[in-house]
Amino acid sequence: MPDLSNQRRLAASLLKCGEGRVWIDPASQEDLADAVTRSDVRGAIKAGVIRRKAIQGTSRVRAKRHALEVAKGRHQGPGSRRGTPQSRVTKKVRWMRRIRAQRDLLAELRKSKQIPPAIYREFYRRAKGGMFRSRQHLLVNLRLAGHLKEAPA
Repeated sequence: MPDLSNQRRLAASLLKCGEGRVWIDPASQEDLADAVTRSDVRGAIKAGVIRRKAIQGTSRVRAKRHALEVAKGRHQGPGSRRGTPQSRVTKKVRWMRRIRAQRDLLAELRKSKQIPPAIYREFYRRAKGGMFRSRQHLLVNLRLAGHLKEAPA
């Protein structure tokens, strides 16, 4: 295997790139050993025996795969969390999730005739006032008040 460091240096100069980006065809190495002038190397470049390799960038494959997994809800454990639970989910979003669940439950109970409209309205107002922590808390209060006998669907 001949020493082609001089040819590589000349090719890098002609191709306007670093020596690391110069590709030399392994099958033509013996012939290239005779190429000592810039014109000889230029001819080899024209013949396709010497080429410039593409610039290798940073691969985004792993980052994209990780982003897809995060979108699915993976990698959200305690070791990945920065910030308090309040800063990760705002007060407003927590309130919206809670009140919507409670209002849906009340509407379902009214529709299935498990509670009369007057009781629906009373507990709707209480929910709006922030009296209940969750759907379950709302159900407990309905049962304690004697307005709900059987468990809802």
